[in-house]
Amino acid sequence: MTGSGPSPHDWPDAVLAAGLLAVAGPALGGAVVRAAHGPARERWNDILAALMPPAAPIRRVPLHIDDERLIGGIDLVASLAVGRPVAERGLLAAADGGLLILPMAERADPATVARIGQALDSGSVTLARDGLCRRWPARFAVVAFDEGIGEDETVAEPLRERLGLWLDLSDTCPMELDVKPADIAAAVAAGRGCLAATRLAKGAPDTLCTTAALLGIGSLRAPILAARAATAIAALDGRDLTDERDIALAARLVLGPRATQLPQDGAARGESDPTGTAAPPRSDQTAEPDAADRPVEEHAEDIAVAAAFAALPPGLLERLRHGGGQRRQVRHGGSGATGLSAQRGRAHGTKRTAPGRPDKIDILATLRAAAPWQRLRSAGRTGGSRRIEVRKDDLRAIRRKQRRQTTTIFVVDASGSCALQRLAEAKGAVELLLADCYVRRDHVALLAFRGSDAEIVLPATRSLHRARRDLACLPGGGGTPLASAIERAAELADQELRRDRSPVIVLLTDGRANVTRDNRRDRVTATREAIDAGRALAKAGVASVLIDTALRPDPRALELAQAMGAIYLPMPHADAAGLSSAARKAAGAMRSAAPWQ
Repeated sequence: MTGSGPSPHDWPDAVLAAGLLAVAGPALGGAVVRAAHGPARERWNDILAALMPPAAPIRRVPLHIDDERLIGGIDLVASLAVGRPVAERGLLAAADGGLLILPMAERADPATVARIGQALDSGSVTLARDGLCRRWPARFAVVAFDEGIGEDETVAEPLRERLGLWLDLSDTCPMELDVKPADIAAAVAAGRGCLAATRLAKGAPDTLCTTAALLGIGSLRAPILAARAATAIAALDGRDLTDERDIALAARLVLGPRATQLPQDGAARGESDPTGTAAPPRSDQTAEPDAADRPVEEHAEDIAVAAAFAALPPGLLERLRHGGGQRRQVRHGGSGATGLSAQRGRAHGTKRTAPGRPDKIDILATLRAAAPWQRLRSAGRTGGSRRIEVRKDDLRAIRRKQRRQTTTIFVVDASGSCALQRLAEAKGAVELLLADCYVRRDHVALLAFRGSDAEIVLPATRSLHRARRDLACLPGGGGTPLASAIERAAELADQELRRDRSPVIVLLTDGRANVTRDNRRDRVTATREAIDAGRALAKAGVASVLIDTALRPDPRALELAQAMGAIYLPMPHADAAGLSSAARKAAGAMRSAAPWQ
């Protein structure tokens, strides 16, 4: 596939992937399916459900599920009835032997993703809370629906890496959806029966590992999952030993979508048959080895690489040719940091509380905490009363997690001959960010420095009208008081933190400080003071981006960025759209660190 349109393999490969999940779902981990709600997604879902064993459970994970529902907890009714803790399984254990459906997976809470990843790795789920210690089997396949709109909105990398099959149904034509599950149900059922006896041919692991290396795939999970997929493909075809076609299909399904670079071998890049079918045997092959010991032919690597190359997702090929690699998961600026709040925000588990505190009591959690003690507490009671006795130690309150609003602070170097151009770019970037503020609940501020001081031109605001008014007459020219600007930006960031907002500083400068704190023209001292101010900013933990606006990247700007702990972006010809995009992506990247890898 060399264009940006859909691959001719998209729908047939999606149907094959459904069959593989029905045959060997837990071994493959599952699938990432990039598709919004529509006929293709619904049809694929129906096919997968029809191919699963009749008794296989299919469980759907709500987006904001809590730990108790996900991994299990106390069965309140049973515990009250018997007077001791009785454990109740969660969704992960309930999905054992079947499917776990994760809609809107790109928005899943990192804690939920972590729990699912632990279950995929261990094949079980452990409950150790509320006086309970249980372990249940949890071998299932995950179907993570990626409904992200932008290039950077995707499923968390730790979960993606554990799911063998990556599908993209976003451009699939509904006219292609003509497969009937009954046509392949018998083959799927037979494949499940012979999967345990199916083996990899000699040399297949080496072929898959080499193919993964040629495509720039660093994780060993990928060739392992590809080997399992090849085995399942052979079982689905009723064979007990894999061949070249199975390896090529597995490379196309598992390795192709994970590619981060183009293979260097010209023959492997597409001069082989891109459909992944086996090439005819060489003329010097005089005898075929015994089937039990038959190796994969020497040219199997070329076939596997060509098949994987044919499965590169739309738009990826062009990015790889320009060194862009796979898209990265980024949480954009509107997400902000998270903090715990007693009164506001989304429910996020429970906590102990006491009478008189301004917490909202969680009645069910309180009863669950009290349930194991009822037999002991009623021992001295007379009259056969069955009332539930709740004590202050049992009280549980709802813990809430609130998204902080984000404030992007533009700090613009308004000195020198290029001041007017940079100020115009900053004004445009501010207006672009403000246009989305009503949706993302962001604030934007602008600080300009020139002459001997740094001035807050635009205080933190979401008002587009006010921004345009205050930005209309912004002067430029003079010296570069860089240290004063960084310190003033740090003060503004501290004010935003006190307002429970997450500040991000975007500094536009060439790094050529020449005005000291005491308003002297001393380039060496001014540079040292700017570095010291940058280190103080980094120590305060404020997220920052430094955009080098010099015509050529300047070492002084890079040194300042390192002192600030900032992301360094040399953008000599930055425009308003580029600046606003850089601000959002950098802010999200610094806040999206996963809690597990």
